[in-house]
Amino acid sequence: MSPPSMPLRRRPARPRSPAAASSSSSAGSATPPGRGAGWISDSEVEAEAAVGRRAKRPTRRRGSPVPKRARPRASGEAGSAGGLGLFEALKAGRSALEPVVDEWLEGYQEDRAGGFVELLNFVVRACGCRGAVTLEMLGRLQNSEIIKGLTEAFEEDSAEYPLLLNTPTWRRFRAGFCEFITVLVCRTQHNVVYDEYLMDGLIAFLTGLSDSQVRAFRHTSTLAAMKLMTALVHVALSVSLQKDNAQRQYETERAKGLGCWAPGKLEGLLEKHKEFQEKQEELETLMNALFKGVFVHRYRDLIPEIRAICIGEMGQWIQHYTASFLTDGYLKYIGWTLHDKQGEVRLGCLLALQGLYCSPETASQMELFTSRFKERIVSMVLDKEPQVATEAVRLLTLILQNMDGALTDADCERVFPLVYASSRPLAAAAGGFLYRKFLAPKVDARAKSGDRHEGTRVFLQLLLVFFIESEFHDHAAYLVDSLWDCASALLKDWPVLTGLLLEESSIEAGLGDLKESSLILILVASMRQATEGHPPIGRFSGKKVFSARERKVQSEERLRLAQHFVPLLPQLLAKFSADAEKVGPLLEALRYFDLTHYSSGRLEKYLDLLLSQLKEVVEKHTSSEVLELASQTLQLFCRTEFAFYSRVDFARSCIMDYLADKFQHEATELLQSSFSEEEEEVYSMATTLRRIAFFHSAHDLTPWRFFEPCVRLLRHLLNTGEACEQVVIPAMTCAHFSLLWELSHCSAGALPDQHLLSLKDKVAAFCSLCQSCLMDMEPCIQKQAFVLLSDLLLIFGPQLTDGGHSVLQELVYHPESALQSQLAGFLMDHVFNHSQAQDDDSENGELQVEQLHQRRNLLSGFCKLVVYGVLELSAASDVFKYYSKFYDDYGDIIKETLNQTRQIDRIEWAHTLLLSLQQLLTQLFLEEGPGATDSAAFLDIRDLARRFSLLFGLHQLQNRPALVALHKDGIKFAFEEPASPNPSLGLINLPFLELLSEFSPRLLPPDKALLLAYLKKTGQAHFSGSRDEPRWPSLLLYRHSLSPQQEAEALQPRKASKRRHLSGSSEHSGSTSLASGSHLQTPLLTSTALRVKRQLTGPPLEMESSGSEAEFAQRLHLIEEPENSQEREVTGLVFPWKNVAIGLGLL
Repeated sequence: MSPPSMPLRRRPARPRSPAAASSSSSAGSATPPGRGAGWISDSEVEAEAAVGRRAKRPTRRRGSPVPKRARPRASGEAGSAGGLGLFEALKAGRSALEPVVDEWLEGYQEDRAGGFVELLNFVVRACGCRGAVTLEMLGRLQNSEIIKGLTEAFEEDSAEYPLLLNTPTWRRFRAGFCEFITVLVCRTQHNVVYDEYLMDGLIAFLTGLSDSQVRAFRHTSTLAAMKLMTALVHVALSVSLQKDNAQRQYETERAKGLGCWAPGKLEGLLEKHKEFQEKQEELETLMNALFKGVFVHRYRDLIPEIRAICIGEMGQWIQHYTASFLTDGYLKYIGWTLHDKQGEVRLGCLLALQGLYCSPETASQMELFTSRFKERIVSMVLDKEPQVATEAVRLLTLILQNMDGALTDADCERVFPLVYASSRPLAAAAGGFLYRKFLAPKVDARAKSGDRHEGTRVFLQLLLVFFIESEFHDHAAYLVDSLWDCASALLKDWPVLTGLLLEESSIEAGLGDLKESSLILILVASMRQATEGHPPIGRFSGKKVFSARERKVQSEERLRLAQHFVPLLPQLLAKFSADAEKVGPLLEALRYFDLTHYSSGRLEKYLDLLLSQLKEVVEKHTSSEVLELASQTLQLFCRTEFAFYSRVDFARSCIMDYLADKFQHEATELLQSSFSEEEEEVYSMATTLRRIAFFHSAHDLTPWRFFEPCVRLLRHLLNTGEACEQVVIPAMTCAHFSLLWELSHCSAGALPDQHLLSLKDKVAAFCSLCQSCLMDMEPCIQKQAFVLLSDLLLIFGPQLTDGGHSVLQELVYHPESALQSQLAGFLMDHVFNHSQAQDDDSENGELQVEQLHQRRNLLSGFCKLVVYGVLELSAASDVFKYYSKFYDDYGDIIKETLNQTRQIDRIEWAHTLLLSLQQLLTQLFLEEGPGATDSAAFLDIRDLARRFSLLFGLHQLQNRPALVALHKDGIKFAFEEPASPNPSLGLINLPFLELLSEFSPRLLPPDKALLLAYLKKTGQAHFSGSRDEPRWPSLLLYRHSLSPQQEAEALQPRKASKRRHLSGSSEHSGSTSLASGSHLQTPLLTSTALRVKRQLTGPPLEMESSGSEAEFAQRLHLIEEPENSQEREVTGLVFPWKNVAIGLGLL
């Protein structure tokens, strides 16, 4: 639908501006828009009108003198300089633009044409164009011709495109440019706006610029036109209000009796009303020209910034001048643009609509728009841009608030799940929507009755219903964080929360089991949010820095929590001590208290009750979560600076004495009997060991000496073959932590040598036990043994002496080669087992994720051993060879290991990469035979080689020796004789050269020459007589990768040429010594142009039959080009260099 139109009546024609007269575009007839209420007061209007009637010039604001600028006169140069003056004033960031506009107005009133040219040149300069408009051009040229000339003078690569530059200076300029347009209209709203010269010419010029193909012209002119339109809307609204006011005064005067009429006053009011009517019609004409000439074309411009400007300004027009713009004819443009492909434009639409729906008065007039575009707005809550989705939810919240019944339950249900979104702004907006739709109505109704706590109870009951039905029972922290901005006071009503939990379930208002568990989770999440202030994991990046005031508020919240919960927590634990799902979160709540309140408030009796309940929890539960939380909770109190430390230490000793006595008794009995016959005793032993292991992880239990009985028990189980995971895993864990606590004592102070030797023996014994568990055991035992071994070997590795701990040198443990092999074999069986990684499709998603996490943890442990030097670097080959095959699962871990090990020893690292490829190729030939080079598996190995070659891309000079060593060893491997005595097999490793060819592009030209010569020498012994024809393609390919560009072309098969090729010759490529800082040559196959290369320089060298690797690396640059570069082998392959370095072992 189109905007409503009406015939417009203009005042008697005056001389038009040249720009307006020359413009080919004309304004249509449609009811234009207006301006916001209250933009200018009535007193200001009357004062400005009086000034206009007295024909006085605008006065400058007191206290802000402005230096005079060179006033443009009749010349084009003057106009250009004036435009530059306005431009420089805005670029300088002058805070007060009113004096700048007033000064320009003075010049405009003195010389209208010169002032107009100055304004046009200001716009042109703001576009980044160096051209200028002169009076002569304005008088004899059409607007299109002027713009064409400016386009030709425009520098397309100019950096001065102010609206695109993002430096502080240009950001201030953009803001000043927009403000300048607004102030200009404000200062001229009573006189110059209606002179049919300035505005008509400016609008015509901006309309022409906005239709330009130059982006800078189109962008800048559209911004200026839309800001001009917005300013005119404000003026039109002010004029409309004044006209209505004059109409009311006239009607009031006419309502008086005939005898009370004042004829002079009536005529004055009638004349005043007529004047305002003419002004309004003039403004409507100007706005209609801007709307149809600029907006209608640019709101669908190719550039998203231009579209966003149009939609954003239209929102201002509709919001401020609803009488003219709040119609379907204008709203449809916003509705259509909701489907824009750019998030910036969609965001502008939503922000514009928020300004319309924020008021019930305007929202009531948008029923048709809502019914037509509501579905699109609801779908935008899932927009790919988080900011757009956030504003869509906020818009729906306004619709919900100000339009009853506009949103259905189905619409709301699409918003509710977003409270669990990872984006916090989106989740907070969804939380506000949830609160206003689902929670606030009933809460407010109960709160109005005067009982605040009753409103909180209703809120919590409704929240529990939503939380349970949403089936995200592990994400209470996300729900609380989403509601925190709008309902934090209700979530921090601790008396109501604890009151609901302490109520008996049999009471009608009480909670069921599921609601109790959910309410405890919400309670603990609210405590965390109140005392820490951090969003849950995944909703923020980095660490939030709190101000002093925020830290003080958090400290006060901790104290409030302690004051309320210290007396009640023992009761809560006593009620829910048997339920693992409820007691765990309650124990976690203690970390959010101010624990000093136990002593400062003389509440030690509640501490004793709490410790008593804690001991009861430890005795009742065997789950890992509860035992870990119980151990950590006790650790919170075991700080020597607390006044009640002695009480807590005594309670801990009682718990551990009980567990130690029970363990000794059960272990003695089980060692004397068969494990398979005493199931109850085995279970009791397992639960006791689990409790000890969890407490040992957080507390120093060295005085109880758990290591020896645990090791004795493990040896018995392994020797008898009765190992069961319930006993073995906690026993190994307990012994592991015993060693770590003993090491902490050794690091803390000097100990006798016998203590160090004793600890070293314990470490060796425990590693031997774990090594025994890596084979022929249940998978869970093997995995636990691997994890403990990885941690122990890392801790007791070579870095143990770092940081001034040289006394611990005796404790460094070096794993034997057998252990290293077993660790690598474990990875093959449990991490890189293809069937294990792929055949779990029938399992649920959570189980697959958990299993993948476990495998990644195992791989990380092994990789850390390699990175920290515990294992030899060559051991990493068992990991690197799976880099491509398992990239999706472990790619990040293996890539980081590759980068870290490269820094240790680049040559050894390159050998490890080579070893990985050799192992894969050998395995392929063993499985499929020597003819498997055409199989998909061989292509996978080659893809892995390509991935490895990418690691040599950076730091070319540093990687140079390692890369050459890799090629040399690869050539040796390719020409190795097979171990089989069957001579018919030939050189089965020769296809390995195809893998080496993937590394050739990373070589420098001198290195290629040396390697080509080395390849020639190595191959002569095998191809001097008979040739192994099936193996030739790999050799040809590798030689091709090492050959210079023109010789590589000679190796290619000749094809029939469709075009005549130019013949030419070029000298062979070369390079000067890298040590002299010469430039590297252009990489192979980067250009088809024939170039004359610099000759390689260096003394002639004699040939030796052998040489060291160090000499090979040191003399890479000592190469001389031969006299006859066309020397060829019988195979037709070119060897460009005859003389190579002495002692390199290549010839």
